Amino acid sequence: MTFRHGTAYATLAALALLLPACSPDEGDGEEGGGTPSASAPSASAPPAPGGEPPPEESASAPVASVAPAEGSAEVVGTVAEDLDAPWGLVALPDGDLLVGSRDGGAVRRIAADGGGVTDAGEIPGVAGGAGEGGLLGLAPAPDFPDSGRLYAYYTADDDNRISMFRYDASAPAGEQLTPDGDLVTGIPRGDRIHHGGALAFGPDGMLWAATGDTDNSGRLSQDERSLAGKILRIDPATGGAPPDNPDPDSLVYSLGHRNVQGLAWDSEGALWATELGDDTWDELNLIEPGGNYGWPEQEGRGGAAEGFVDPVEQWPPAEASPSGMAFQGGSLWLAGLRGERLWRVPLDGSEPVAEPGAFLEGAYGRLRTVLPVGDDELLLVTNETDGRGSPEDGDDRVLRVRVS
Repeated sequence: MTFRHGTAYATLAALALLLPACSPDEGDGEEGGGTPSASAPSASAPPAPGGEPPPEESASAPVASVAPAEGSAEVVGTVAEDLDAPWGLVALPDGDLLVGSRDGGAVRRIAADGGGVTDAGEIPGVAGGAGEGGLLGLAPAPDFPDSGRLYAYYTADDDNRISMFRYDASAPAGEQLTPDGDLVTGIPRGDRIHHGGALAFGPDGMLWAATGDTDNSGRLSQDERSLAGKILRIDPATGGAPPDNPDPDSLVYSLGHRNVQGLAWDSEGALWATELGDDTWDELNLIEPGGNYGWPEQEGRGGAAEGFVDPVEQWPPAEASPSGMAFQGGSLWLAGLRGERLWRVPLDGSEPVAEPGAFLEGAYGRLRTVLPVGDDELLLVTNETDGRGSPEDGDDRVLRVRVS
């Protein structure tokens, strides 16, 4: 196990018992477009001066959080290591895991007993040299234990797309994935940055996907006809729009997004999304049907007067660059890439009840994906081998984290 920046944890003695249990030139992508100054405001501060109202004057701003964050996040084991640019993570019914490799499209199986890693198969058609693109989100169908149906969001040569596969654990290693057709094609892709990639089934049984604006200009994010810079709600049987979408003829559920990589639903079934900002604010957004989240006209709070939905929480990119997200134990947990930390946002229903709290700062490098397991644990995927990190022996890893 690797600990960065001299961090030490009291759990080291327990780890052996629990084991079974983008490139630098993409500066305006997952890392934000610049480095905030040392005087950058704190996570819950109002925007920098410039005419925008402070959060309490914004019609869509949340009730101010005043309590300090409590809770804990303790790494209690390493599930697997030596993974190559991991991104999507799926828990199988027998306790094993599937993990996708962004570069090349390989899917590997991690054994629950011992953490051994074997090849499950490969997603055909994943484009090489796609910068932040490649094999991104993986989502098992709600009936996965019976159907074996798995959905993948990935970058192809000409577009981003969502395709279906069948997973058969009894097939030989490397042959366990069988293509089952494309569900959605024609999602715009950029040359290198902002492909989005979050993919998840909601409590409504629909498939949700988050897309990027493709080039940091935001020109497609505000174009209601484009699938770029959006959150999509998709009928998983047909690939079409569910009739109760904001526009029954469109997959678009919300717009004005820069680059969303994390989706999660709280205890009341409300949808939340992480948003990678440019050089001022990263965002945590509560998603409204038909809501416009402002990019590129607005970054962070202060856009309500213009009809945009303000973020519930915001951070300077150096402290976050949030990717994956999960709801566990009454809180949202956000994995930070550039911020190299795990953020906790405690909720009462869909209302934050305390300031965000940061855990594991700098201990494991860049953090990519979060998956809830059991009642009080997360699986946390590190991301040091994606071309932007500083990989050490054993990177990348899947960690088991106990949270409260």
